[in-house]
Amino acid sequence: MYKLSEIKELVKLIDQSSLQELEIENEGFRLLIRKPNKTESVIVSSAPTQHSYFPVSTTAPEQVPALNAESGAAAQSVKSEADSNLHKIVSPMVGTFYQAASPGAAPFVSLGSKVSDKTAVCIVEAMKLMNEIEAEIKGEIVEILVENGQLVEYGQPLFLVKPE
Repeated sequence: MYKLSEIKELVKLIDQSSLQELEIENEGFRLLIRKPNKTESVIVSSAPTQHSYFPVSTTAPEQVPALNAESGAAAQSVKSEADSNLHKIVSPMVGTFYQAASPGAAPFVSLGSKVSDKTAVCIVEAMKLMNEIEAEIKGEIVEILVENGQLVEYGQPLFLVKPE
């Protein structure tokens, strides 16, 4: 585990250098410091090194129904148009997504919830710190894109909001 003073010193060194990213793995923890888009802001994240195994579908390719190319393209076009009107609330860091403040508590928001720019919509846990994520827009939650307890990446869409 890294001390906060050590992390701050690494952030300062990276910020003053031409490096865009630094990744260090030590004692089962991974520290990633990244300068996005060559700006001065730096993202610090850490997650325990773990290997997850997910079951793979055993459905044979010939058992999967074929999609009509024309209708598939039309459906994709309609979905793209609908998505262009929606605002994406994205994760500002790498961490674990939580819909509620604690395991037994009600979720911050659900489908159909009305939100304002200061409404907390979820928590992203990073380095044992619980970071409340705000909607930053007034509107209605129309889709939740991640599952509770799921690991999320920097910039990953979490919610789709229909702006008011």
